[in-house]
Amino acid sequence: MLDGRSCVVPRLFSSTCQAENDWSYMKCLLELDIKNGKRPMEIDDVEDEPQQPRKCTRKLDSYNRVEMARISFQRQSIEAKDSVVSQMDQETIEPLNVCEGVVGEGGALTDRRLLGEQEHEEGDGDLMDVGDHQSDGQHQAKPGDLSDEHRLQHDENLMNSSEQQSEQQQQQHGGDSSDSGSLLPRMNRDSSIACLSRCSRSDYGSLASLNRSFRNIIRSGELYQWRRLNGIMEHWIYFSCALLEWEAYDPIRQRWMHLPRMASNECFMCSDKESLAVGTELLVFGRELRSHVIYRYSLLTNSWTSGMRMNAPRCLFGSASLGEIAILAGGCDSEGHILDSAELYNSETQTWETLPSMKKPRKMCSGVFMDGKFYVIGGIGGSDSRVLTCGEEYNVQSRTWTEIPNMSPGRSSRGPEMPATAEAPPLVAVVNDELYAADYADMEVKKYDKEEKVWISIGRLPERAVSMNGWGLAFRACGDKLIVIGGPRTHGEGFIELNSWVPSAGPPHWDLLARKRSGNFVYNCAVMGC
Repeated sequence: MLDGRSCVVPRLFSSTCQAENDWSYMKCLLELDIKNGKRPMEIDDVEDEPQQPRKCTRKLDSYNRVEMARISFQRQSIEAKDSVVSQMDQETIEPLNVCEGVVGEGGALTDRRLLGEQEHEEGDGDLMDVGDHQSDGQHQAKPGDLSDEHRLQHDENLMNSSEQQSEQQQQQHGGDSSDSGSLLPRMNRDSSIACLSRCSRSDYGSLASLNRSFRNIIRSGELYQWRRLNGIMEHWIYFSCALLEWEAYDPIRQRWMHLPRMASNECFMCSDKESLAVGTELLVFGRELRSHVIYRYSLLTNSWTSGMRMNAPRCLFGSASLGEIAILAGGCDSEGHILDSAELYNSETQTWETLPSMKKPRKMCSGVFMDGKFYVIGGIGGSDSRVLTCGEEYNVQSRTWTEIPNMSPGRSSRGPEMPATAEAPPLVAVVNDELYAADYADMEVKKYDKEEKVWISIGRLPERAVSMNGWGLAFRACGDKLIVIGGPRTHGEGFIELNSWVPSAGPPHWDLLARKRSGNFVYNCAVMGC
């Protein structure tokens, strides 16, 4: 009840209630004779206007409701701003400067100040609009200008308007911290995807935890498709130094990651295996007791699956990928027969297509993409398992094969007692449409002259990258770099080293990217660019 004074809720301290002598909105004092907290049954000297006190009470209640609605609206706006990215991992939140302030260098999503700055300004504008409407209402609806019923109706309209604006503000902020359908506030879907596509792949796990929309767009692969179409690509290195276990290394963030362990039997674990990275998938080919098998790791789900089958299952083949497609050529079947067939795999549709056969059957060969064409290099062929020095070029447009003599970088001078299968396939890689090879016997780096069709020695390999006839050493292209993965031979637990060289910077000068305690024999290696 009112006790001859005004009791209001201060705007800055909504949890307290105190008396104020000067209320900026309205002050209505009732000159009532209150006894023991009860209203008397009869009021003296006001017989001519018996309803005036009741009307004043109704007016004051109405204005109090308007003011409380306004305070509630202001508090909800502040709380909505404070809950934008409460669940994001703070290590991956970095202030950036690209894409209109949403993402930038390093690709990390910015913190809530970035996402909420415009909302704060617009929210303040909404509050100002409400205040203007209320001020106009006070100016136009002074006591005595309108009837009490009109003033009450006007106050209720103001309160309803404030509640509606508060609900709209909550819906706008809801996309930031809840599972709403929006991606980024006040941006359409395409613009949001364009900004998110410039985030680092390392941050996608944190982005997926923000809301359902982020999680769906990352797991669907749509974000990676957008990156590929717009030429945005980051390369991660995947390799296995322990059976059934894979490591990944991000050279941009210099971060190690351990993939889930492959769930397979001992037969697959001990079989010859090939690996291939295509799109957002890592494929590992091997053999179980009675048939070949393919294990597929998905970057989108961080899990392994099996059950995929080629049209002609094989092992010991040459392969390479370009975007979402990969070509596998040669190899041998489950009976040991050397194949001349080839297949194309599309990671977007997860389908296999049989290609025209090569000129010569071969196994233990290598494959690369260069100038938009697929090349298979070296290998072993013929009934006598002789070493092949030629290569073959496959034109994806015309679907034809062309034999290229002396394209293999050659092998070490082996004695007659060493079989051809004792040496590893050619260690070759392509950077900026230039073909390079690692001569593991002489520890040299060679470059292929496409005009003269000859190999030229240009420098040395890292001294600590040793191998067993080429086995246990990885030589791969990683963006504009060449990567050598290996380690010195030690007793007991050793370590693995990642060395890189940028060919465009000059003669081979190897920089140590990373070192990790691990087995120093690389069983398989692949580079995923997406």
